Amino acid sequence: MRSASGAKPSRGEADPANEPMLAAMELLGQRWMLRIVWELEPGTLGFLELRRRMGQCSSSMLSVRLQHLQAAGLIVKNPDKSYELTTAGRELGAALGPVWDWSRRWEALFPEAGD
Repeated sequence: MRSASGAKPSRGEADPANEPMLAAMELLGQRWMLRIVWELEPGTLGFLELRRRMGQCSSSMLSVRLQHLQAAGLIVKNPDKSYELTTAGRELGAALGPVWDWSRRWEALFPEAGD
């Protein structure tokens, strides 16, 4: 994997070039975050529909995660209280497509997958 400049990125935590990636992993590594992005990727959803799709995620946890994603600029809350991805969120959602492909190819590694 190469950076936009073509240079191979360092993996050292002290390298300032790693800060955006480390911050993204910290945010998106929290439970439910990527699942929310995945559910919103096809389009706008109201809170209740999103909550229904999230399975075991409680309403209060979903609210907290939605606030974090809003603060990060990945989703917006519309006046009708529906949620949708921003441009950055849509780009992240599109990046999950290859992860989906990978998970299907290697699904035997995840025998207890689910909520």
